[in-house]
Amino acid sequence: MVPNAIETVALKKIYGSHMAVNHVSLIVRRGEIFGFLGPNGAGKSTVVKMLLGLVTPTAGTARLLGHSYREVSIRRQIGYLPELFRFPPWLRVQEVLTWHQKLSGLTPNLGQVRDILQQVGLEGRESHRVKSLSKGLQQRLGLGVALIGDPVLLFLDEPTSAMDPLGRHEMSQLFKAMRKQGRTIFLNSHLLSDMEHLCDRVALIDHGNILYTGTLQAALQNQHGGYRIFLDQLPEACLADLSQHDLSLHPVGEYWHFPYAREKLPVLHQILAHHAIDVYEVEKDKKSLEDWFLESLETDDPVHGPTHEPKLLRKDERRA
Repeated sequence: MVPNAIETVALKKIYGSHMAVNHVSLIVRRGEIFGFLGPNGAGKSTVVKMLLGLVTPTAGTARLLGHSYREVSIRRQIGYLPELFRFPPWLRVQEVLTWHQKLSGLTPNLGQVRDILQQVGLEGRESHRVKSLSKGLQQRLGLGVALIGDPVLLFLDEPTSAMDPLGRHEMSQLFKAMRKQGRTIFLNSHLLSDMEHLCDRVALIDHGNILYTGTLQAALQNQHGGYRIFLDQLPEACLADLSQHDLSLHPVGEYWHFPYAREKLPVLHQILAHHAIDVYEVEKDKKSLEDWFLESLETDDPVHGPTHEPKLLRKDERRA
């Protein structure tokens, strides 16, 4: 059996009296794009840094590609693009890549450099200096550095945040191609629409606690927001009749919002028919990904997990 790309067991990180990451347990399968969602300060980057050996966990353990995350040799199979990075501005694009090949213990390989530049959309810019590149192009170069050594597991932190819509589309196509090759991508991003279209599964983290793990499709299926009813204007008598049945319709642009479950639809239809109101269309009013994201952070929900306030620890808890 092929081991999972990432397995974490009760990872915890405490800084002084602040619980940054609290018992995070995750499984990321080989060959999937896994999205890591959460607001700023939720603990996303801390989890990644622990997995990469950049930060030492307070407790818990993890395995990458079937090996302990502490094994230095496994890092040759891993690529990493941090959210904030800087390359020397005087270096040329090709020099940045060959320089990082040397830092990785590899012999400079111009063939691989040309292949990487083609993948990230920087072909023809080999001789351009870093300082001449836009933020979006520098982000492409950073992704190119992450691809050095042909890694099978990639940690990408906001990889397209500085790109225009065309650039994000091109990178999405690249990520999908990598998935077809069997690579695994662990993706941190605030671009929820990109997450929705790219990720096989996601985890939502807030205040260091995992609130949800699964597909976005499954999460959104639980976010039924009522129905959109397309009809003409309603007379006051009809609205009053609805009110007597503890129901209401609210005008929203070209439709009326009916914020109730499916079981209430027959009553609505009976009242509208009684008042000779023509109904042109009825459709489910599903909440958006952004709605789900915000409400999951704000409310206690048995599906998505509880909202956790930042926890300050007593001295006797800090070594637990």
